[in-house]
Amino acid sequence: MIDGLNIHNHPCFNGEVKGKYGRVHLPVAPQCNIKCNYCNRRYDCVNESRPGVSSAVLSPAQAVTYLEEILTQAPMITVAGIAGPGDAFAEPERTLETLRAVRSRFPDLLLCLATNGLNALEYVDDLAELGVSHVTVTVNAVDPDIGAHIYSWVRFGKKVYRKRQAAEILLDRQLAAIKALKQKGIIVKVNTIVVPGINDHHVSDVAEKMAELGVDIQNCMAMYPNADSPFSEIPEPSPDLMSEIQTQARRLIPQMMHCTRCRADAVGLLGADRSAEFHGCLARNAEGSISSSPDKPYVAVATLEGVLVNQHLGHAYKFQIWGKSGETFVLIEERDAPEVGDGDTRWLELVSTLKDCRAVLVSAIGRTPRQFLMQHDIVPVEMSGFIRQGLETIYQGGDVSSLRSRRNGVAKGGCCGAGEGCG
Repeated sequence: MIDGLNIHNHPCFNGEVKGKYGRVHLPVAPQCNIKCNYCNRRYDCVNESRPGVSSAVLSPAQAVTYLEEILTQAPMITVAGIAGPGDAFAEPERTLETLRAVRSRFPDLLLCLATNGLNALEYVDDLAELGVSHVTVTVNAVDPDIGAHIYSWVRFGKKVYRKRQAAEILLDRQLAAIKALKQKGIIVKVNTIVVPGINDHHVSDVAEKMAELGVDIQNCMAMYPNADSPFSEIPEPSPDLMSEIQTQARRLIPQMMHCTRCRADAVGLLGADRSAEFHGCLARNAEGSISSSPDKPYVAVATLEGVLVNQHLGHAYKFQIWGKSGETFVLIEERDAPEVGDGDTRWLELVSTLKDCRAVLVSAIGRTPRQFLMQHDIVPVEMSGFIRQGLETIYQGGDVSSLRSRRNGVAKGGCCGAGEGCG
């Protein structure tokens, strides 16, 4: 028990309660500090269920509001967790702020998170202080020569490492974090992604090392072949191979046998996920409030003539930058949009161009640029109408989702936002 909480009511760590108690993943951690060769987080579909996928990214404040709504409709939820869509400690301040807010507002919920472990060590004391009871660390290899084939790069501090050096740094940090977590009495699960021909022969070695560290349970997960990832051509391990691996590992450490490879915005019971049902709720909360940080005093606008919001983000060759002085809206300047045709580089440049803007008003926007903007706390607002209407709603703290009714079908028949980079 932790402060009166039943730590056994976590369905991911206790298969006996998976049909009784549920979990909700709060997608507040969009960035990642390593690149796994089986991962491609650009792809997202509401019907797609796998780690690293989320239909939206929430701020810590938005996460609490979203959780309030979820609990009114899904009272069986006993756990609030953070599982990406990136890594919980790539931007640790977002994760910790969310955990503090949830603990304060919902003291009866279990708190958990998932991480690759690279940056977790420095925050173990914070997790213990907040009463985080369960932590999952993904450990795919305990031999850096094998890890070197799994990870493209690792960003530690301000430097990017590759190949064996990257795997060595990651492993050292993972082992240190797990030791520290167990010293604090936190329940630890290790996820091991099984990649045929890469680490399938090595899982027992991982299990042995994790048992030595006192890890409570291991979850051997079949790799999901993601399109456009380096491992996209490697087939998913067969059920027979997974059964053999789990049987061998079970001799060393308890095994999780009921994993459903949850999304980063999963909701409900493990066997009856409701993330599709709550998709609208997630999107509404993600768009419903906008940062008022002094670091983001402006609003960008995609406009043809400076009066109406009437340009698709992908078609805009410049943006008007608006601010507020007293009660008056002021046009600060115009900024050129990044050149078309550079893929993700274009959207990274756009984020840099609009880094001091809390929102951008557009007639329509595709999924990929939307995700890039949201990850950097720049809210894309789709509308059609007078610029002033949008500015008033944003600067008065109104619900920007109400502006969607002013789109008047602008994007119908246009870009479907399929993540193809068209904007």
